[in-house]
Amino acid sequence: MAKKQKKQAGGAGTPATVALTAAGTAFTVHAYEHDPAHPSYGEEAAEAIGVSPDRVFKTLVAEVDGELTVAVVPVAGSLDLKALAAAVGGKRAVMADPAAAERTTGYVRGGISPLGQRKRLRTVLDDSAWAHATICVSAGRRGLEVELAPGDLAELTGAVLAPVGRTA
Repeated sequence: MAKKQKKQAGGAGTPATVALTAAGTAFTVHAYEHDPAHPSYGEEAAEAIGVSPDRVFKTLVAEVDGELTVAVVPVAGSLDLKALAAAVGGKRAVMADPAAAERTTGYVRGGISPLGQRKRLRTVLDDSAWAHATICVSAGRRGLEVELAPGDLAELTGAVLAPVGRTA
């Protein structure tokens, strides 16, 4: 069962929730019991917290011309690597090595957040986020999502907005 709570300043949290609190950004934390057997982290999150999969966004790390880049796309679809490369002025994008993504962001796969990363990576947010008042992204660990306005996410990450998601 999902728990919903408003994160308050001063409470312990993940680097993502700490960054949100420090920025004074309004957000809601959704915690749920992670099932390691579930085939999709994002779909599991959507089901567990009762939010449409088009409002839950996954954080993917890719390499664009050798530089790690974050793509934030709906869990209901996939990442268009050519569109990601074009969005940041690159020529070629490939998915990053998972170990490099974990080492650089400070998060584990399935819990990588676009917020509070160890090394801030350039970020591209799929423009479908603007169709929603709020979206959910990983709060920095498996079983924890944070809900916030897409404009706040874009501002805090310095995200480029572009059509980088493909529908399933």
